[in-house]
Amino acid sequence: MTQKTKNIILVVGFLLTVLIAYKYAIANTLQLKNEYKTLKQEAVVFNNMPQQLSSLKQREKYFDSLLTKYQLGESSMQNSMLKSINTFADANKLKVIDFIEPHKMRKNDLTVNTYQFTLEGDYNAIITLIHQLEQKTRFGEVINLNFKKQKNYKTGQFYLQASVLLKSFG
Repeated sequence: MTQKTKNIILVVGFLLTVLIAYKYAIANTLQLKNEYKTLKQEAVVFNNMPQQLSSLKQREKYFDSLLTKYQLGESSMQNSMLKSINTFADANKLKVIDFIEPHKMRKNDLTVNTYQFTLEGDYNAIITLIHQLEQKTRFGEVINLNFKKQKNYKTGQFYLQASVLLKSFG
C-alpha cells in the first residue's frame, strides 16, 4: 500500500468513526438534553403549584364576597334583580307594573342583556331605586329612563310612571 491509499483509508475511517459516534452517542446526548430542559420547566411549574392554588382560593373568596355584597345569589341575574326591585318597592311604596323578559344580544363573544321594567310611584323613590340598582347592587347601567305623568280617570288623580331600560353584560 502506498502512502496515498493509507491516507484515504485513514480519512474515510475517521469520518466513519465520527458518523458512528454521532449516531450512537452525540445524538442521544442532544435528545436527552432537550428532555432535561422540558422536565426542568415542568418542575418549575409544579414548584409554583401551591402558590397558584393559594392565589386561586383567595380569588374565589373575593368573588364570593362580591356576590354576597351585591346580592347576587345562586339564582339567575334576572331573578336577583326582580327580588331586589320588589324588596325596595315594598319598603318605599312603589309598584312594579311590568317586568319584560330580557332582550339578549351577542356581540364579539359578549352577551348583552337589556332588561325593561315599569315602576309607578313617587319620583324620589324611583330615583333612589335607580341609584341603588346602578351603584349598590351593580346589576348594570341604566341606558334609558322615561317618566310619564298619567291620569287615573276613575279617581281623577295623577300618578307617575317610569319605564327603565337597564343594560348588563354577561
